[in-house]
Amino acid sequence: MEYTIDELAREAGTTVRSLRVYHERGVLPPPRVKGRTGFYGAEHLNRVRTISRLLDRGIKLNGIKELLAAWDRGDDLGDVLGVSEDSDELASGPAEETIPATELERRYREVPNGLARVVAAGLYEPVDATTYRPADHTLIRVLDQMAAAGIPVDDMLTELKKLRTDTDRIARRYVELFQRTAWQAYQQSEQFDADRARLTESLGVVKSVPGQVTGELVNRFVTQYFDEDSELAEL
Repeated sequence: MEYTIDELAREAGTTVRSLRVYHERGVLPPPRVKGRTGFYGAEHLNRVRTISRLLDRGIKLNGIKELLAAWDRGDDLGDVLGVSEDSDELASGPAEETIPATELERRYREVPNGLARVVAAGLYEPVDATTYRPADHTLIRVLDQMAAAGIPVDDMLTELKKLRTDTDRIARRYVELFQRTAWQAYQQSEQFDADRARLTESLGVVKSVPGQVTGELVNRFVTQYFDEDSELAEL
């Protein structure tokens, strides 16, 4: 099985921008080039899933690069990392982790109503009255990264709430666009196997591309606004 970079991102549940960063940081091997197009194989998909799992465990890309280099040398790191390129476990995500409520309260003690807010934001979910588990490793990692960059978790939770509203509106627009175009065209077709295959392909694109486009545009505007600030542009 071979994938273009867009297909690899979709299959691995990540973004094209992330894959390019992985290339730049030396944690993802280059694709096989045919003509002017790069193609990725199962080994690339497994590597991206491994990187995602290690990021979820809080390991930075520099550390991941060193670990994967050791792994590529043949060092036995599977037991240490809990990952294996030959294991179906890669697709199942990280093993379940539970956190006492008291630990979460301590972790977010500087945030007013911290425990309630991180649960409401979808970062954690209750297991029972005194125990929680991570519900969204990506958002937890984002909050940690922004906090390390000097952005208070309190402010990020507020922004996250606004972002959910904004992205929900964007998602609804794309779904409505699909319904009144590709879906309507299928409804008016003979609904042969080829028509259904075309519809399924269109659905896969519309499920993945909007997130990539939205992320790319947001990053462009963030860069633009920083560049327009005369003092920050010099950094």
